[in-house]
This record gives sequence, structure tokens and C-alpha cells, in this order.
Amino acid sequence: MKKKTWILYLVVGLALVALILYARHKINFNWGVFVQQLKLADWTMIAIGVACIWFGYVVRAFRWVLFLKPVKKIPLFSRPWFDVLGAQVIGFTGVALLGRPADLVRPYLVSRRAKLPLSSQVAVYVVERMFDLGATALIFSTVLFFAPDRATLPHPEVLRHIALIGLVGTLTLAVLATSIRLSGAAVAGVSQKVLSTLSESLADSVSAKILAFREGLDMLASLRDVISALLLSLFMWGLITLAYLVTIRAFVDSPPLHTITLACCLVLMAAGMAASALQLPFIGWFTQIAVLAAAMQQLFAAAWEPALGCGALLLIVTFLSVIPIGLTWARFDHVSLRKISEESEDAGAHIGVESLTPPAPAAKP
Repeated sequence: MKKKTWILYLVVGLALVALILYARHKINFNWGVFVQQLKLADWTMIAIGVACIWFGYVVRAFRWVLFLKPVKKIPLFSRPWFDVLGAQVIGFTGVALLGRPADLVRPYLVSRRAKLPLSSQVAVYVVERMFDLGATALIFSTVLFFAPDRATLPHPEVLRHIALIGLVGTLTLAVLATSIRLSGAAVAGVSQKVLSTLSESLADSVSAKILAFREGLDMLASLRDVISALLLSLFMWGLITLAYLVTIRAFVDSPPLHTITLACCLVLMAAGMAASALQLPFIGWFTQIAVLAAAMQQLFAAAWEPALGCGALLLIVTFLSVIPIGLTWARFDHVSLRKISEESEDAGAHIGVESLTPPAPAAKP
């Protein structure tokens, strides 16, 4: 797997170098203007964006503690509560620096500090992702359906169909989650039987994830917990959306960016999330910046210089700004990111979970 990963890094790296060489001859880019755009940016708005992202980690910790309530009640702002918060911060720092294989760090740290089985925290992770997906789909679809400027968006009919698919997908996910909650073993058995005709390993993997999902749903003991988790998810993704919006609008010398609407911001946010599907260490940063800059230039006619600067700052604000806090927290907790990532991978393999992130599709959030 590691050999295949390094081959993937090499291929993506070479493709990125080829793209840069191609762009140098096709795009008239002025580095002086690029630097000037960064100097003219409203850094107060960018600081607000960073604050939104940081507060989002606190909300994420609240939600994880809510999922733990049936098996371990953790008082708010107690030492165990801050342990859960630290796991979020250190875990996302690991993903930012080491890529998607570090996804297991968060459930591994929580399981170790709360003295709970890793399998239970993997189940929490799976349910967390379900709520993330549902919250983003609801925000995206609602805004695109009711935004005053929806008709002026690029390819409005395509976006309207995507919004409709998002709502239908969220409803389908809710029905599927209810079915798994009521009869998870039966759903896993049927899935394994159907998929085994295609691939035994695929069937086993899907069945295991359904059972893990079922275990995670057991963490939500009441309708009140489900509603609380949904509200926390919507609030957290609202903060992330606000971080995108204020960071883009911070480019005051670029009218297409400074006057961007919420609906247009969500289109760019979707492009950024698609670029982050295949999150590679270091190399993945540049692919995300390139996708965001290209989307701003092609969809909203922003000049390349502010578009590239905005793409870089969006990556820093929404993805990399956690690194200083995470590294500091890890140092105080005597945690080595690389070591804890390797330990979490080994522990995951021991329980049959080698990765929490499925292979990335060609394009994604």
C-alpha cells in the first residue's frame, strides 16, 4: 500500500509540474500584482475566517462528546472534554500534514484517552461523517434553491439539479440510516450477499462499514440527540461557509471576489471540497489552490493574480490554520504526529479498518 501511495504521489506531482509548465506559457501572470493583491486584502476579515474555523473544532468536540454520552458521560470543559477537543485539533493537524491516512488519529486518540474500544470510536467517526454530509447538502441545496441571485449563477440549471440531487441524497441517507438503526445486521447481510458476486473483499468491507455505522447510530439514544447532532453539524458547517465567504470578500481590490454572494461562495466551496478528496501531503495543497483559482477565474471572471492569492488563503484559513495549534497541543501532550499516525494505522488494521476514507472519485467536496 505504501509503495502504491508513493507512486500516486509521484504521478500527481509530475502532473502538477506539467500543469505549471503549461500554464506559464498560456497564462499572463504578474507576480507583482499578486503580491499587491495580498497587501491590499482585508486581513481583519481573514482573521475572522480563521476564528470561525477554530471555533468549528470546538463545536466538533461538543458533537463528539454528544455521541459518547450513552457509553461515557463527559462533563463540559472538564479534562476529558479537553482531551476530546485536543484529539480533534491534533487529528486534523495530522491530516493537513500527513494526508488522509491520518484520519484514524482522532478516533484513536479519543479511544485511548477515554479508555474506550477503538471500534466504538471508528463507529462515531462514520456517523460524524454522515452528519457532515447531510449538513453540507442541506446548506448547499437550500441556498441554491432560494438565493436571490440563483438565476445569475454559472450553469444555473446544472446547479439546480445538483441541489435537487443533494436534497434527495440527504433524504435517502436518512432513510438508509433509519433502516440500519432498526435492522443493521440484516442490511449488512443483504449487502454482503449482493456485492460478493462482484468482489468478496468489497462485500466484506461494505458489510463491516455498515455494522460500524450501526454501532455508531447506537450512540444516539433518542430523537433529541439526533436533533442536537444535526443542529451542531449545521452550525459548524455554517461557520465553515462563513469562513469561506469572509476570506473571499477580503480581496477588496478584486470586484468579482469582494462582492461575491453566498450562492457563488458555495459553488467555490464545493470546488474546493472536490479538490480535497484526494488529500496528499504537501502536493495536495497546490492542487487545491489551482482548482480554486481556476474556478474563480473561469466561473466569476476574477483575474488570475487575486484568484491565486485567494485560493492560497482559503487553503490556509480553512485547512492549514489548525497546524500551529495542533503542533503546540501535541507537544504539550507529548504526542508525535508521525508516531501516533502509525500507531492508529496499526490499531485500525488490527480491528479490520485500514482506512476511514474510501478511494477518492475523479471529483468530489
